[in-house]
Amino acid sequence: MEKTICVYAGSNVGIRPEYMEKANQLGAVMATRGYRLVYGGSSIGLMGEIANQVLSMGGEVIGVMPKGLILGEMAHPRLTELIEVNGMHARKEKMNELSEGFVALPGGIGTFDELFEILCWAQIGLHHKPIGLLNVAGYFDPLIALIQHSIDQGFANPSHLNLLIASDDPEKLLIEMENYTPPVLGNKWRQLSQKNMH
Repeated sequence: MEKTICVYAGSNVGIRPEYMEKANQLGAVMATRGYRLVYGGSSIGLMGEIANQVLSMGGEVIGVMPKGLILGEMAHPRLTELIEVNGMHARKEKMNELSEGFVALPGGIGTFDELFEILCWAQIGLHHKPIGLLNVAGYFDPLIALIQHSIDQGFANPSHLNLLIASDDPEKLLIEMENYTPPVLGNKWRQLSQKNMH
């Protein structure tokens, strides 16, 4: 893995102090290991925390923000670079283009949206980059259980769960991502494989 990681994170800090602590730890580990941060560009929430931490340790931080959101979302004033794009889809495409890996921190609907889109792209082979979950205080356990449920019910392939790397330890997560080998994916479309057998 190269040296740029895209981080998806909440625009709030959440109710548990661990969320903020782990966001800062991840920022510190990224800066120490020489990673550049790409993220949504906000100065608030866990997004702002990790950006502040990387910047305070001399690291580079690139924010990507749709033009209409820059005022409303409070763009971070000290970014290495702020890239303005036209709309949310363009934002996600640009963040993907700039990054060699992805980490989701605890967050809400926007974080889930970004995570599931990049996971979907991996599932259908549009990229082979590592995707990490910083699973602070078991935050992502229900999400992992939901994906497992979709596998159990025949809507996803067991190999798709191997597209995610989960850890509550920021350094361990990055090391696992550095050593990531894309899994061999089973056939997403079971009916097609059944038809081919006849």
